Amino acid sequence: MADELSKVFAALADPTRRDIVARLAVSDATVSELAAPYDVSIQAVSKHLKVLEDAGLVSRTREAQKRPVHLETEVFDLMTKWIERYRKRAEERYQRLDALLAEMNDGPAASEPGDDIETPQEGKAS
Repeated sequence: MADELSKVFAALADPTRRDIVARLAVSDATVSELAAPYDVSIQAVSKHLKVLEDAGLVSRTREAQKRPVHLETEVFDLMTKWIERYRKRAEERYQRLDALLAEMNDGPAASEPGDDIETPQEGKAS
Protein backbone atom coordinates (compact mmCIF):
# COMPACT_ATOMS: atom_id res chain seq x y z
CA MET A 1 0.00 0.00 0.00
CA ALA A 2 2.81 2.45 0.86
CA ASP A 3 4.35 1.92 -2.57
CA GLU A 4 1.01 2.66 -4.26
CA LEU A 5 0.60 5.78 -2.18
CA SER A 6 4.11 6.93 -3.02
CA LYS A 7 3.31 6.66 -6.72
CA VAL A 8 0.01 8.49 -6.28
CA PHE A 9 1.49 11.35 -4.26
CA ALA A 10 4.45 11.63 -6.64
CA ALA A 11 2.09 11.75 -9.62
CA LEU A 12 0.00 14.45 -7.96
CA ALA A 13 3.06 16.51 -7.03
CA ASP A 14 3.03 18.09 -10.48
CA PRO A 15 0.52 20.96 -10.91
CA THR A 16 -0.25 20.04 -14.53
CA ARG A 17 -1.16 16.50 -13.51
CA ARG A 18 -3.31 17.79 -10.64
CA ASP A 19 -5.10 20.02 -13.14
CA ILE A 20 -5.64 17.08 -15.50
CA VAL A 21 -7.09 15.05 -12.60
CA ALA A 22 -9.39 17.94 -11.68
CA ARG A 23 -10.62 18.17 -15.26
CA LEU A 24 -11.17 14.41 -15.46
CA ALA A 25 -13.22 14.60 -12.24
CA VAL A 26 -15.82 16.47 -14.31
CA SER A 27 -15.85 14.08 -17.26
CA ASP A 28 -13.73 11.72 -19.31
CA ALA A 29 -11.69 13.34 -22.09
CA THR A 30 -9.36 12.43 -24.91
CA VAL A 31 -5.66 13.31 -24.90
CA SER A 32 -6.33 16.05 -27.46
CA GLU A 33 -9.10 17.52 -25.30
CA LEU A 34 -6.85 17.40 -22.26
CA ALA A 35 -3.95 19.03 -24.15
CA ALA A 36 -6.04 21.90 -25.55
CA PRO A 37 -5.67 24.43 -22.69
CA TYR A 38 -1.93 23.87 -22.27
CA ASP A 39 0.91 25.38 -24.24
CA VAL A 40 2.55 21.96 -24.61
CA SER A 41 2.48 19.17 -27.15
CA ILE A 42 0.08 16.24 -27.09
CA GLN A 43 3.14 14.07 -26.45
CA ALA A 44 3.89 16.04 -23.26
CA VAL A 45 0.32 15.55 -22.04
CA SER A 46 0.59 11.86 -22.96
CA LYS A 47 3.67 11.62 -20.72
CA HIS A 48 1.73 13.19 -17.86
CA LEU A 49 -1.09 10.73 -18.46
CA LYS A 50 1.38 7.83 -18.42
CA VAL A 51 2.57 8.89 -14.96
CA LEU A 52 -1.05 9.17 -13.78
CA GLU A 53 -1.84 5.79 -15.35
CA ASP A 54 1.18 4.13 -13.71
CA ALA A 55 -0.03 5.48 -10.35
CA GLY A 56 -3.48 3.99 -11.00
CA LEU A 57 -5.18 7.38 -11.13
CA VAL A 58 -6.42 7.15 -14.71
CA SER A 59 -7.20 4.50 -17.29
CA ARG A 60 -7.76 4.64 -21.02
CA THR A 61 -10.52 2.88 -22.89
CA ARG A 62 -11.32 2.53 -26.55
CA GLU A 63 -14.56 3.86 -28.00
CA ALA A 64 -14.53 3.53 -31.77
CA GLN A 65 -11.77 5.92 -32.91
CA LYS A 66 -11.50 7.65 -29.55
CA ARG A 67 -9.44 6.64 -26.52
CA PRO A 68 -10.99 8.55 -23.63
CA VAL A 69 -9.10 8.92 -20.37
CA HIS A 70 -11.06 7.99 -17.25
CA LEU A 71 -10.36 8.99 -13.65
CA GLU A 72 -10.10 6.00 -11.29
CA THR A 73 -11.73 7.31 -8.13
CA GLU A 74 -10.95 4.22 -6.02
CA VAL A 75 -7.38 5.48 -5.66
CA PHE A 76 -8.71 8.55 -3.89
CA ASP A 77 -10.43 6.28 -1.37
CA LEU A 78 -7.01 4.76 -0.59
CA MET A 79 -5.50 8.21 -0.16
CA THR A 80 -8.41 9.40 1.97
CA LYS A 81 -8.10 6.41 4.32
CA TRP A 82 -4.37 7.05 4.74
CA ILE A 83 -4.86 10.77 5.39
CA GLU A 84 -7.80 10.15 7.74
CA ARG A 85 -5.78 7.73 9.88
CA TYR A 86 -3.15 10.40 10.53
CA ARG A 87 -5.74 13.13 10.95
CA LYS A 88 -7.39 11.06 13.70
CA ARG A 89 -4.06 10.51 15.43
CA ALA A 90 -3.31 14.24 15.34
CA GLU A 91 -6.79 15.02 16.67
CA GLU A 92 -6.27 12.59 19.58
CA ARG A 93 -2.96 14.28 20.43
CA TYR A 94 -4.63 17.71 20.40
CA GLN A 95 -7.41 16.44 22.65
CA ARG A 96 -4.85 15.08 25.14
CA LEU A 97 -3.00 18.39 25.05
CA ASP A 98 -6.25 20.31 25.59
CA ALA A 99 -7.06 18.10 28.59
CA LEU A 100 -3.58 18.59 30.05
CA LEU A 101 -3.73 22.37 29.59
CA ALA A 102 -7.20 22.49 31.15
CA GLU A 103 -5.94 20.45 34.11
CA MET A 104 -2.97 22.78 34.52
CA ASN A 105 -5.17 25.89 34.36
CA ASP A 106 -8.00 24.60 36.54
CA GLY A 107 -6.07 22.41 38.96
CA PRO A 108 -5.32 23.26 42.63
CA ALA A 109 -1.75 24.25 41.84
CA ALA A 110 -2.86 26.77 39.23
CA SER A 111 -1.60 30.26 39.82
CA GLU A 112 -2.94 33.61 38.79
CA PRO A 113 -1.19 35.40 35.95
CA GLY A 114 1.66 37.44 37.39
CA ASP A 115 2.05 35.33 40.58
CA ASP A 116 5.48 34.27 39.46
CA ILE A 117 6.74 37.87 39.24
CA GLU A 118 8.67 38.95 42.30
CA THR A 119 7.91 42.45 43.58
CA PRO A 120 10.74 44.61 44.94
CA GLN A 121 9.49 44.31 48.55
CA GLU A 122 9.42 40.50 48.39
CA GLY A 123 13.01 40.34 47.21
CA LYS A 124 14.38 42.36 50.19
CA ALA A 125 15.11 40.81 53.55
CA SER A 126 13.23 42.40 56.47
